[in-house]
Formats: sequence, C-alpha cells, structure tokens
Amino acid sequence: MSNTISTTGYTSSKTTSTTATKTNTLGKDEFLKILVTQLKNQDPMQPMQDTDFIAQMAQFSSVEQLMNMSENMGKLSQNLGLASSMIGKEVAWYQSTEAGTSVESGVVESIVVRDGIQYAVVGASNIPIDEIVSIGQGGETTNE
Repeated sequence: MSNTISTTGYTSSKTTSTTATKTNTLGKDEFLKILVTQLKNQDPMQPMQDTDFIAQMAQFSSVEQLMNMSENMGKLSQNLGLASSMIGKEVAWYQSTEAGTSVESGVVESIVVRDGIQYAVVGASNIPIDEIVSIGQGGETTNE
C-alpha cells in the first residue's frame, strides 16, 4: 500500500529516510534535493506551474545567499576578534627600505579592515596583520 502526500497540486510517494547531520537546519543541498524530488514525482496530468517553479528557485537562491553570507560574517567576526586582541600590545614587523630590511615595532592603536585585509594601525603606519612577526605586552615582544 502506497501513501501519497499532496501539497499545492503536487503528488509524490511518501518516502522516509534518515540522514545523520550535525544540525537540525535545512541547508541549500537539502533544499535542492527536495525540489528535484518534487519535479521527478509530480503528476504528469497536473505538472508544476511555472510560477511555482520560479518561486521555489527564488527561495533556493535566497537560502544559498543567506548561507554564504552567514559563513562570511562568521569568518570576519572571528578574524576581527583575533586581530582586535592586539590593540594596546607591542608588535614587531619587518620593514623593507632601500638600505635593507629592518625590524620595526610599536603599540597597536586600532585595527582597520580595507579591501578585505586587516591592518594594525601603529602610529602613522598601517601594517597588514599577516606581516606582524611578534606580539608582546607593553615594551616586551615575544615571537609569535
């Protein structure tokens, strides 16, 4: 005996599956699988309407964009938190000049993000975070 579910004109066989996931949220991959299953199992006498299909594709795009935005915001927040922990600490970095390379140091006043790159503001200098070679407390620096 086959159970059927009808939702807004769609008819499909009832299937059950168990998927082990880390969270109980519906992600973009699951959403796409549901949409494909709907299309495969639709009633040929009452196919999915164009407007319904377009609405579901718009929902899929929205879900994907929100997931990407959430991931990017999480990364930015984490990186900014780590960088902001340098404020008030003595840092050292290599400075290249015509005379050669020297080690410069100073106290981080603030963190600036420009074009996706984080900079430590030390006096009038903006030093990319990945160029800092040591971080210390007050006047002492320790190798990172």
